[in-house]
Amino acid sequence: MSILEVSDLAVEFNTIEGVVHAVNGVSFSLDSRETLGIVGESGSGKSVSMMSLLRLIPEPPGRIRSGAAWFESSKGRVDLLSLSKTKRAAVRGRDIGFVFQDPMSSLNPLMTVGEQIAESMRLHLDLGERAARKRTVELLDRVGIPAAAERYGNYPHQFSGGMRQRVMIAIAIACGPKLLIADEPTTALDVTVQAQILDLVKNLRDELGLAVIWISHDLGVVAGLADRVIVMYGGLVAECAPVDELYEQPRHPYTEGLLEALPRVDQDRGEELRSIEGTPPDLYLAPAACPFAPRCSYAFDRCRQAVPPRYVVNNGHDTACFYDLAERRPRSE
Repeated sequence: MSILEVSDLAVEFNTIEGVVHAVNGVSFSLDSRETLGIVGESGSGKSVSMMSLLRLIPEPPGRIRSGAAWFESSKGRVDLLSLSKTKRAAVRGRDIGFVFQDPMSSLNPLMTVGEQIAESMRLHLDLGERAARKRTVELLDRVGIPAAAERYGNYPHQFSGGMRQRVMIAIAIACGPKLLIADEPTTALDVTVQAQILDLVKNLRDELGLAVIWISHDLGVVAGLADRVIVMYGGLVAECAPVDELYEQPRHPYTEGLLEALPRVDQDRGEELRSIEGTPPDLYLAPAACPFAPRCSYAFDRCRQAVPPRYVVNNGHDTACFYDLAERRPRSE
């Protein structure tokens, strides 16, 4: 059963230089208890897409040009993009938790971490001060904060980066949400702490029955976490597939290039990593052709004349490419 269905999401930003076409018609669905990975290089639109669902982009200069995002909230099916500010705030705190990349800039430096976790429960669950404090200590312990009761009164600067991210996760799950969105939450952490945070999210997902959207530029992280993966490029969905199928047989040249750029344990130490030549697309230009065509070794005339639709490869796997990568030939009209 789908908990979230996004269709034709388009987001733009008005700037002095012109309009930035950040997201250009993104559609996807998310099932209950499913983990969806969203990957792509910087500027691909992955973070803007997810932040737009909760109207977290500044408006103006940002603007949602089109789209719908139907979500199964605790109060019924709602379109996240058309909710009033009050109703949106209720869903955002109660049914959807969001974990940002940099916890230090997301946490209030003037409030204790305990107060920040308890605040959402008092607001959305109508808990009294004593009950909220008790629940907060339980959450701190659950996300792996040692001496949780004593750390309740500490401020964010008294925690390490990994511990601050655990606090952010505690805030995100405090009200028992149906969906957790994590925007590159392990990017600034070292490898050991990164693995700990990943294990924590996996355990919470299984224990609480959460659906998870994990935004990342790290294909290695997504491989061990996600059920399905969306690959974005130039504000569009380039490919969407079950995680194992995507890694074993990518059907978009951009996905193929990303996977070939990954270091491998069986690779010769003297062998250079492959890279994708060229530069990302100019987002000041509305897409009129395949945005990856200038960097693609398989591109032909049709790629430079129109934006490709999303072709169905098989159940749950589609790709936006005029070239059939499996058959090594252009698709028929």
